[in-house]
Amino acid sequence: MYGIINKAIEELVISNFGKDKWEIILEKSGIEHSFFISNETYDDAITYQLAQTISQEMNMSIDDVMIAFGEWWVVKTTRDKYSGLMQTGGSNLKQFLINLPVFHNRIMLHYPKLTPPEFKISHIEERNLCLHYFSKREGLQEFVRGLIQGLGIIYSAETKIELLKSRSDGSDHEIFKISW
Repeated sequence: MYGIINKAIEELVISNFGKDKWEIILEKSGIEHSFFISNETYDDAITYQLAQTISQEMNMSIDDVMIAFGEWWVVKTTRDKYSGLMQTGGSNLKQFLINLPVFHNRIMLHYPKLTPPEFKISHIEERNLCLHYFSKREGLQEFVRGLIQGLGIIYSAETKIELLKSRSDGSDHEIFKISW
């Protein structure tokens, strides 16, 4: 993953719990990096280790950590660093979700080594749709849930997210039903 992901995790922890807590988490994680460069790539294991250490140190489930990070990513990181890119996604939650399958194509212009997930949309109705999430990476479905919640916050749309299918249940991808 790109360093911007790990930097965002750092910013989330510092913003909510302070610099001292981040230093403790970094030390307990055993990660040898004291800082991350946004446009450099890092082993995915580093990101997973940070999330696991935050889970243990903050006495939170790993799912809660991933949801919080997904929300933070959308509400804070993308809004601060990529607001122009976010605006191209649509003027409301439904438009953004419908445009999500092509969103990473634009991001890859900034991060050419990106290995993005794939999204597909189905069952589009007035107040809900199904989001299909395909990824080579395991364990990120709750991060995606957090991203969706963050989009709901940005677009002032109260969202309900239901996981219909999951790889942990034998499916080849996750399917979320998103209502607003």
